[in-house]
Amino acid sequence: MSWPWIVLLALGVLLVAAAEWPRVSGLVGADARRRRERERRKAKLRVVSPEDDDFVESVTRDLDSLPTIEEPRSKR
Repeated sequence: MSWPWIVLLALGVLLVAAAEWPRVSGLVGADARRRRERERRKAKLRVVSPEDDDFVESVTRDLDSLPTIEEPRSKR
């Protein structure tokens, strides 16, 4: 191969890389890393249904154990 063909091949590779860059950067870029980390965190979450008695009891117990302060009664 002579050097003009090598230059044309290199230009073709650069053209394909430039055309595919948005898709490639979406897979390997910083935004993609943040998106994957967010999906990983969200996968660990679970929805608590209102019928879950353990959850309701836990919240009630926590609310009952919170310290409260008595407001002074005003003289009326």
